[in-house]
Amino acid sequence: MISFLHGEVAQVLPDRVVIEVGGVGFQVLVSVRDASDMPPAGSEVKVYTYMSVSEDAIRLYGFLSQDDLNVYKTLISVSGVGPKAALGILGTLSANDVRFAVFSDDDKALARAPGIGAKTAKKLILELKDRLKLEDALAQSADQSFAPDAQASSSASDAELSDAVQALTALGYSNSEALRAVRKVKVTKEMQTQDILKQALKIIGL
Repeated sequence: MISFLHGEVAQVLPDRVVIEVGGVGFQVLVSVRDASDMPPAGSEVKVYTYMSVSEDAIRLYGFLSQDDLNVYKTLISVSGVGPKAALGILGTLSANDVRFAVFSDDDKALARAPGIGAKTAKKLILELKDRLKLEDALAQSADQSFAPDAQASSSASDAELSDAVQALTALGYSNSEALRAVRKVKVTKEMQTQDILKQALKIIGL
């Protein structure tokens, strides 16, 4: 099993990349999002991989982040969602966008991915709510909001973000409204739950 490849980018195409590792070129299928973010040929890169073995081929699917790979594995665990369809989803949405789409029942966001119809999108939401964690979504949002010197404190704020979401739902807002509002709050390490809640309420009121 190949967990990741760390080498030099030899070629970048819209749906795949060739990475040279120790004189061997590995062809890795990637999402259009990762293809656009891939460094140019000649650059060093680390790609996290999933190996798909079928009767007619062995394919490597690659991702620039471990989080994307984790969500990818969760997506293909759903019956009817194959490696290509899951890659299409992560080409349209980030790993965290997938989490928020699931927890906010936003089937339309998932249905925008190629090969994912309305029926499959609803099935994904139904099945993934038990396989994805809201805490991970909030933690990722916190990491993106914190400055580099504050990221060490992000774990202490995960619970506060979650508490803010729960407080909003207790006030009568839907899960979708609460999640979207909290996600838009620019969190700092000094903020407490009540501060996050106040900012979220302002966003909802806009």
